Amino acid sequence: MSQRKRTLLKIGAVSGIGTPILAFVFILTAIASYPQFSWTNNALSDLGIIAGMTGPIFNFGLYSSGFLAFIFATFGLYTYIGNSWIGKIGSLTFAATGVALMCIGFFPENIVLYHYLFSVTFFSLLPISLLITTGSFAFNGQTKMTILTLLTAIANTTPWILYFTLHFVYGVAVPEFTSAVAGSVWVVVLSYKMFKATS
Repeated sequence: MSQRKRTLLKIGAVSGIGTPILAFVFILTAIASYPQFSWTNNALSDLGIIAGMTGPIFNFGLYSSGFLAFIFATFGLYTYIGNSWIGKIGSLTFAATGVALMCIGFFPENIVLYHYLFSVTFFSLLPISLLITTGSFAFNGQTKMTILTLLTAIANTTPWILYFTLHFVYGVAVPEFTSAVAGSVWVVVLSYKMFKATS
């Protein structure tokens, strides 16, 4: 492995591990700063338009973690699986997911059209990118990562299927958070494998 490839993988891995840490620290801080927030009645994005420290904290968490997710995809994931056409498509789709997350933070809920567009884009592209990446791992014969990535895609979409079919909560905070957690676990596992690949 060349030094350039090692460097790109390390940058991607650090960004990947930092993505969920940054996102969840700021999201949970924003929730803690706004006691009126309800997991069953609100969307997470409702926090982005709250006056005081809540809105800026929440929005900063989104666009900063979205930026790290973009770096993870373009530096790390592309280097790790981009040797095939499906790997390239998967990593670039995940990069677009990171951009969408950034834009959710840049365009909070009171900028209705853009916020809705980027929110739908983010939660749609995330499972799509995982399914494409599943194909990449399958073609490369990486059975464990194929299974993990497929299960992550399923875990990512299941809360939304349950939400739209059973309407188990009024707001979308629960499916949003659950979906994000599933994707984050996958990113951290893959980041660890990138680190191992450089040794």
